[in-house]
Amino acid sequence: MTIRQRLRARADERGERGPSGLSLLPWLLMGLGALSHLISGEAANPWIGAAGLLAFNSVYIAIVFRAFDPRSRESPLTWGLLVTLGALTFGLAIGYGREWLLLFPLLGLGVGAVVRRGRLLPVITFPLVLAVGVVTFWRDGWDSIGIVYGTFISIMVTAAILALDETVRQLRATREELARAAVEKERLRFSRDLHDLLGHTLSVIVVKSEVVRRLAPRDLDAALAQVADIESVGRQALTEIREAVTGYREGSLATELDRARDALSTAGIEPVVRRSGPLLEPQTEALLSWVVRESATNAVRHSGASRCEIDLSGTAERVRLTVTDNGRGPADATPGSGLRGLRERVAAAGGTLDSGPARAAGSGSPRTPRGDLRPTRGDPSR
Repeated sequence: MTIRQRLRARADERGERGPSGLSLLPWLLMGLGALSHLISGEAANPWIGAAGLLAFNSVYIAIVFRAFDPRSRESPLTWGLLVTLGALTFGLAIGYGREWLLLFPLLGLGVGAVVRRGRLLPVITFPLVLAVGVVTFWRDGWDSIGIVYGTFISIMVTAAILALDETVRQLRATREELARAAVEKERLRFSRDLHDLLGHTLSVIVVKSEVVRRLAPRDLDAALAQVADIESVGRQALTEIREAVTGYREGSLATELDRARDALSTAGIEPVVRRSGPLLEPQTEALLSWVVRESATNAVRHSGASRCEIDLSGTAERVRLTVTDNGRGPADATPGSGLRGLRERVAAAGGTLDSGPARAAGSGSPRTPRGDLRPTRGDPSR
């Protein structure tokens, strides 16, 4: 199914079907002149004329109803009916003339309803109008110039109105589709931020709580200091969650590095942080702060390491952040939702993120990411 068909289907689901074939049926009253010509007895071979008029009306009704059905408007049957309508119109107009020439504008309505837009519209319209002009001039002279003009106008106006109606409905459906996509994007951003925020914070709280449990029996003051840290981490988490909900959270790389040191030290992992290179743009720092946060969280949760190194280096054009540890990591090295979210963030900023066991001697955490980032304009943390 094409995009246009999907948008049209959505519009149909909401009941926005626009005009229907019924809107073109009242124009059949233009054929009353031909009917009057038959009833008055002035027409030669009235039975043939009556059969032709009945066939014309039947084919016209079939065309206008099929023209408003997207599934059948461009079908071969519809085009066959349109050709049949044209043959009947020209045959009746040539045979009877006078009031029967008013069938040409009705033919124009059928053509405009079926063709509507595209290169085919002028290809059909101008030869058809020229042929109508020849027939009407032959049958009724210059007095029938209004029939030619009416045929042209009926084609163009009908095609324009119906094409505009279809475009408006598709634009409305597109607008709703874009709004739905924006909501999904914001929902993804919020879930990703919430995962990164709570994952790190809860890991720190769990580690510090274990320290409190071990210290409480023998060193109450040290245990109370850890409890104070837990309270501070919790308050900071509340603030960050509020900022994430409103969408205005900007990460600070220096703050995240300090938090990573504290979380790693509390978990018994020696932190080693090295930073070199020029000052980074705020957007780049915000993105790298997420990477540091997730890396430290995974090292605390999964690595079982005794040492974790965070190395940040680069130039004004390219930044590299590498986080390694000497642990084994979990048995299942499949990247989790945190790393998938990081890859999306880094990719949106024009960078790459890799994670997996270290290739050197010893083993690194499968959850420890390493990536390159080219700073970009805009806010890549969104």
